[in-house]
Amino acid sequence: MARKPSILLSSLDVDRIESLLAVIPANAFPGKAELQAELDRADVVPPEEIPPNVVTMNSTVQFSIVETGKEFCLTLVYPRDADGSADKLSVFAPVGSALLGLSVGDELAWPGPGGKTMTVRVKALLFQPESAGELHR
Repeated sequence: MARKPSILLSSLDVDRIESLLAVIPANAFPGKAELQAELDRADVVPPEEIPPNVVTMNSTVQFSIVETGKEFCLTLVYPRDADGSADKLSVFAPVGSALLGLSVGDELAWPGPGGKTMTVRVKALLFQPESAGELHR
């Protein structure tokens, strides 16, 4: 497998995600260990230091799945905000976990539903809360 790109996370996002992970059982969602490993390997900075090309929580991201060529434009949300609408993607979904912390142009191979690896490529960031001055959302 190719080397994973470095990821950058907001300290606010990490604190909130780790709080969620701490209270859910290991089998609550299949990618819990992988998401925790991503949090552990990330460079963590205060929200105001996040560059405008990095995927953070509540960012609207244009991305593709390399293996299928399909493109998507979704907003990365916390599980409580994933209300089933077609434009939202939970960070607990495999693609959501893969996108968190990537920069525009990055791609990352990640275990998909059913265990088959998929490669997520970030094409553009259409909205990022930190760039919009929303540092404590």
